[in-house]
Amino acid sequence: MKLYLLTILLTAVVTFALSWVIWRVALRYRLYPEVRERDVHTTPTPRLGGIAMFFGIVTAFLASRAVDYFDIFWIEPRVVWSILGATLLIALVGVADDLWDLDWMIKLGAQFLAAGVIAIGGGLQIYALPIGGITVWSGWVSIVLTMFSIVIVMNAVNFIDGLDGLVAGVCLIANGVFFVYSYILIRDSGATTYANLGTFIAAVIVGACLGFLPINWNPAKMFMGDTGALVVGLLMATSGIAITGQLPPAALDPSMTGRSQILGTLLPILLPIIVVMLPLLDFGLAVIRRMNRGKSPFSPDREHLHHRMLDMGHSDRDATLIFYAWTAIASLTVLLMYLFTGANWFGGHWFGEYWLAIAFGIIGIAACLVVTLVPSKKPHARDADAAPTAAGP
Repeated sequence: MKLYLLTILLTAVVTFALSWVIWRVALRYRLYPEVRERDVHTTPTPRLGGIAMFFGIVTAFLASRAVDYFDIFWIEPRVVWSILGATLLIALVGVADDLWDLDWMIKLGAQFLAAGVIAIGGGLQIYALPIGGITVWSGWVSIVLTMFSIVIVMNAVNFIDGLDGLVAGVCLIANGVFFVYSYILIRDSGATTYANLGTFIAAVIVGACLGFLPINWNPAKMFMGDTGALVVGLLMATSGIAITGQLPPAALDPSMTGRSQILGTLLPILLPIIVVMLPLLDFGLAVIRRMNRGKSPFSPDREHLHHRMLDMGHSDRDATLIFYAWTAIASLTVLLMYLFTGANWFGGHWFGEYWLAIAFGIIGIAACLVVTLVPSKKPHARDADAAPTAAGP
């Protein structure tokens, strides 16, 4: 655990230091776009924070190669190099988009190419689903499933990038919980070492988000842009695949982990979905909404969940904190369900095992609903000129 914590600290320090340098350079050379109609901020702000996050992440990966503890995932270096290569590709495309607004087809093509680098070039694929020991029956099915999973999560994370500190905070919370979960899962599986690629990636994401959040908190000095959001989304998906699709069936056997059979085999795939639940929900609603209007699913609008919360009367900061709360409650509820399986409370009845997690989830969701639906301010009418016509997701 100590080396994971040092990894988080290293990534955070490098990201924070580079963020300030890039912010100063961006201001000096006016490397920021004009404010778009759908933007919440009113002052032109640099969108190059993802560059600092990228270099913080790369630094952590390269440093891990010099640590014997992490040798287990450097045994096959092509896996790690494929992840870094895909991350570099997405970062370059993201920087170009943050500076010049690329066509959505170019971005989508680059995303699938990056996903292919990981799935085909690195061989990191979803080989099995931890639901009754289901095995993916074809190499091509495994590749396609992996690539689409990565692309969907990338876009889901990118779609919620609309408020100061929103993506950085949500991903910090989600990956923090996923880090704890994956560490415990590896421990319960009886592995000879707690070092694992999926757990390491989750720690790196936590560090990058932690280091960038101070400069991105409201009022933000700099945004992470598509560079940061897409890189974080890519790595989040990769981390989930490295845990869910790579562990041997025995590692997910309830008799091996001591967890209940009710959810013991389901939670390893449920939690990676839960941690990106809000981004996926916003992504799905946006795709349906735009296609119903006969538009591209990647065409821009001002009707994301965070935009709707602003129109209800929430301030930027309040809306961001509500998103944090939703993410924390959803992910912690599932984590608690995993931790309390096999507790055999109340005679081993399933409710006896999960009552604390269920109670936590119900109370938390109820509180979030009240705060969300009853904003502290009166809702303001949307400006007619702020119609959903601007470019970008």
